[in-house]
Amino acid sequence: MMPILARFRGRYEEVTLPLGRLCVQLGLTPNTLSLCSLVLGALAGYTIGRGSFWLAIGVIALVGLTDVADGATARASGTASPFGTVLDHTVDRYVELFVVLGMVWSGAVDGRWALFSFAGMIMASYVRARAESTGRIPSANVGLAGRQEKIGLLLLGLLLQPIFPTARPLEWATIAVGVISHLTAGQRLLFARRALVGGSGDA
Repeated sequence: MMPILARFRGRYEEVTLPLGRLCVQLGLTPNTLSLCSLVLGALAGYTIGRGSFWLAIGVIALVGLTDVADGATARASGTASPFGTVLDHTVDRYVELFVVLGMVWSGAVDGRWALFSFAGMIMASYVRARAESTGRIPSANVGLAGRQEKIGLLLLGLLLQPIFPTARPLEWATIAVGVISHLTAGQRLLFARRALVGGSGDA
């Protein structure tokens, strides 16, 4: 089962190509945009930590924009590279770390739940990367949810937190992301096992 938004990957790449062409005209490179995402991710964590949840939503939207732009720019300029992919995925993990640390700092999310959620996000990404690194699985982007769906849940929590602070919606969103992430990691592991060892029963 592929994450919902991943099913529209082809359409997404087509729609975002003009943004990539614009970035090329402005002299921006994919790696520069990835580093911009990193800086904005740190800013997002800071604004969350200070309790400026709605401002953080805007900053995270900018993170998403630069994340979209780096891939679109790579496609538009024909400069996609293995290192660019590694850098992009590494920045994604750091952005997630900054956001999680910000949630703990704000007091809106218990540190134990934040750790549970972040571990799930890391493991889902790790299993996919390891499966694809075998060279026998073109894509292991399967499971309940991808990164975009998880960010959507956290954004919902950030939106509701100032409105219903005693209900701790951001913490509930964090827990949901953790559960979904760990389940996705398990699904990807099973997918990899089927692809790599089939029904032989060998580990």
